[in-house]
Amino acid sequence: MKRIPIIGLPVAATTYAGAVRWALDHALKGDAAYAVEAANTHVAALARTDAPFAESMARFDLICADGMPLVWALNAQLGADEKLTDRVYGPTLMLETLRATDGNPAFRHFLLGGKQSTLDKLLRSFANRFPHALIAGSHSPPFGKWPDTEFEIIAGKIRDSGANLIWVGLGCPKQEHWIAHHKDRLPPGVYFGIGAAFAFHAGEVRQAPPLVQRLGLEWAYRVAMEPRRLFKRYFTYNSLFLYHLLRDAWSRRITQTL
Repeated sequence: MKRIPIIGLPVAATTYAGAVRWALDHALKGDAAYAVEAANTHVAALARTDAPFAESMARFDLICADGMPLVWALNAQLGADEKLTDRVYGPTLMLETLRATDGNPAFRHFLLGGKQSTLDKLLRSFANRFPHALIAGSHSPPFGKWPDTEFEIIAGKIRDSGANLIWVGLGCPKQEHWIAHHKDRLPPGVYFGIGAAFAFHAGEVRQAPPLVQRLGLEWAYRVAMEPRRLFKRYFTYNSLFLYHLLRDAWSRRITQTL
């Protein structure tokens, strides 16, 4: 699977089918914890500008292009027959993985993050949509700072459930730091940093219409829905992403002409 640095983040040039196949293959290995991230401009810009976050992202095994700007940046460096036609959107990747494992007892899912009420809605929704997918367990961690014993509680629940596909919805950057910092101690399986997917699939937050997503304007839709919480984040990190993208493109051009 080809990986291309987008402002320093090694993003895989892959599709939903490729990402699901990679995840299922590694879930069956049972030899280690593997980390998957669906990265948007916020993740990429944060990895470029925040050293601790960059260190965490360096521990991820597969980073997919969640946002259309990353797809466009990838396509600018891919050959004509390699160009991507769609992103690998985290919430949809979750649904595609559930669909691919529906009825296959070799795969067991675990949901980590969110309020208990959110997890309850998710479990009901997935039971209706994927009745034969095995949701082996879930855990709603405490709000705020976790007690020192929380990791052992979570790891024990995952281990006891036998899950090998673990969906971590703690929000960025908490979920990435948590996966990376504990990767060597986590039970074997594939761990997905899944962001707002829990809230979307539980029906608590509305997703942008498909056309808005294809145009790369999902960020604008989400800002319109939650301006107080999201305006500063998107304005800051979208600007940083564009700045570093143009700077890197200029540097490559200068290098190629020397």
